[in-house]
Amino acid sequence: MNIQKPAGIDADGYILTVADGPIQPEFQPLLTDVCATLSRPEFGLLGIYLYGSIARGEGEIGTSDLDLSLILVEPPDAPVIEQLESARLALEQRYPQVTKIDFDIGHRAQVLAPENLNSWGFWLKHHCRCLWGEDLSLHVEPFRPSRAIALAVNGDFEQALTAYLVRIELASTEHTRYRLQREAARALIRATHTLRAEDAQIWPQTLEEYVGLFALHYPNMRVQIAYFLFEARNPSAEREVFTTRLRAFLSWLVAAQ
Repeated sequence: MNIQKPAGIDADGYILTVADGPIQPEFQPLLTDVCATLSRPEFGLLGIYLYGSIARGEGEIGTSDLDLSLILVEPPDAPVIEQLESARLALEQRYPQVTKIDFDIGHRAQVLAPENLNSWGFWLKHHCRCLWGEDLSLHVEPFRPSRAIALAVNGDFEQALTAYLVRIELASTEHTRYRLQREAARALIRATHTLRAEDAQIWPQTLEEYVGLFALHYPNMRVQIAYFLFEARNPSAEREVFTTRLRAFLSWLVAAQ
């Protein structure tokens, strides 16, 4: 009998990690530049990690973002944050192959703190691949599925999505607004994972898997979540329509916790 493991779970019952295969060659010059630029001593970085579609080997030229987690030796001060932002903008201008470049910034003590095991520890272990520096994920054992991890990673969804609503309202160009709507839709879809049952066997990897798992348990919300999946892939809604639907879904999600 051929017994298949649930989606997102390996043969031993642990959550799957980002593939260790080669980086897509079309993104290699960008990643080489990222490592050369950000490894300069003035930034104080301990490690540079890649996550998202490019980390999974699924990036698309002109469509994908470049998502990076930067771990510093010490907590960054304001001048370092400003220098990193300048470097980010310069890299973004040099490489139109990606729609934008995002930095998630932490520091060594924060990542290794026991109270952050289910957030930073899980994130580096299962969603990131180390491009340069010390790989802190080696300090962490693999994780089995749990609702505690979903809450640790996405528990701040209300604040994050409320901030997106403000930014969408203030967006000065249609291009910027569509980009923010795409990001907000993706964040909302992942936030639905906070409702997972403790004994659920599936651990979603793609947006479609998040949506499928959610719709299985909340069939009355199928239309609403399908709308955000479309916007996550093809942002095109008018501002007022999108923000109205986002507010309504966010209110429902908060109440459902």
